[in-house]
Amino acid sequence: MADLPVYTDADPSMAELLATHPHLTTDPMCGLMFEGVPLNAIADAVGTPCWVLGAGTLRQRLKRMQTAMVDAGLDVSIHYAVKANDHLSVLSLIGQEGYGVDIVSGGELARTQKAGIAANRVVFSGVGKSDAELEYAIGLGIGQINVESAEELGIISAIATRLGKQATITLRINPDVDAKTHAKITTGLAANKFGIPFDNAAALYARAFTLPGLKPVGFATHIGSQIVSTAPYHAAYARVAELVRTVRASGLSVEVVDCGGGLGICYRNEVEGQPEALAGTIRAELGELGVRLSIEPGRWPVGPAGVLLSSVVLRKQEGLPAPFVVLDAAMNDMVRPSMYDAWHGILPLAPQAFNQPVTPTHVVGPVCESGDTFARDRLLPPLERASRIAILDTGAYGAVMSSTYNSRPLATQVLVENGQWTVIRHRQTLEELWQDETIPAHPTGKA
Repeated sequence: MADLPVYTDADPSMAELLATHPHLTTDPMCGLMFEGVPLNAIADAVGTPCWVLGAGTLRQRLKRMQTAMVDAGLDVSIHYAVKANDHLSVLSLIGQEGYGVDIVSGGELARTQKAGIAANRVVFSGVGKSDAELEYAIGLGIGQINVESAEELGIISAIATRLGKQATITLRINPDVDAKTHAKITTGLAANKFGIPFDNAAALYARAFTLPGLKPVGFATHIGSQIVSTAPYHAAYARVAELVRTVRASGLSVEVVDCGGGLGICYRNEVEGQPEALAGTIRAELGELGVRLSIEPGRWPVGPAGVLLSSVVLRKQEGLPAPFVVLDAAMNDMVRPSMYDAWHGILPLAPQAFNQPVTPTHVVGPVCESGDTFARDRLLPPLERASRIAILDTGAYGAVMSSTYNSRPLATQVLVENGQWTVIRHRQTLEELWQDETIPAHPTGKA
């Protein structure tokens, strides 16, 4: 597992960030543009903080991933990982483009059904599926349940039998492979809570064939998130291939291998994970097995498709070596920097800002936590009160992880498509913060 990031090289400049984010451009009159739409125009209309998601960018990245698999001679089903961004507009787009989905809760399953995605295109992962969630999924006839433990296997068998159904399952294997990513998003080590230990998998797969209500079809694996090297994938898929050959040699059929997701993006100056390289890895390790293949991307297609707009509340500088720029966005809006020490690019919206000198600046939020920090010593132009900025690469694990901590309403969400923009979630009102709360009637205490 990787340690917390300690950067010794220079942060990318604003020009370098623009070069690695082709959906962002600058206009001498309008300032920062997103898929051809002035971000200032959106902020003028709906205020800040505000999430902006680009449908075109999302479509293009999904298409590139699909094309990479086809060009490698692979027939790979793409199941978008709903946890990355579960907005109905995103799920509707996913369904319209013909992709499936990977879910980890009954709530996510309900969202996919609301968005019109067929149940047989849904894969259900997760270590703690409740009885109610499994009943819902099996009753719908979802395409696949990834079983994470021997204990869960028995539970699914009992529920399917009681419902008079047959649940299609794979065993999610923990290959004990270090993905060299952040400790909080690695999932393929033996110490992690995910998946079935590799050494137990063959025997448990054989047992699955003896249990009623189950249709075992193969194996799944997922080793982590924000992976930018193919080496961990090679190691994990080689172990899965070994397992497939072992169980086939014992006379059992294997029809499916679910390769998981986790392909990383370029937040700072990483070499972004390449779908073409992933496809080559899948072909090299699994391509000769004659199985149906699938992947579960989330961050890679949707992460770069989003930005978070924010305005400067104040600039705190007197007596300080570097100013604190306090935003109206906070850790309750985007928790990744606080939770993962995540680095996100920051660009000003004003056109003149791109020609001004830059100085080290601390960018923070207003929440009463020292962890409410977006950047330290970031080289930025002067950001005075009411200046606006865009925090980049927030399409994944951004709005979906927001909370109302400090009684801060959830921010507006906007979708940009074909040069137009639409509000897809209105800003939560203060009254809506407590609309589901009640104050119980208390006895007066008087005799």
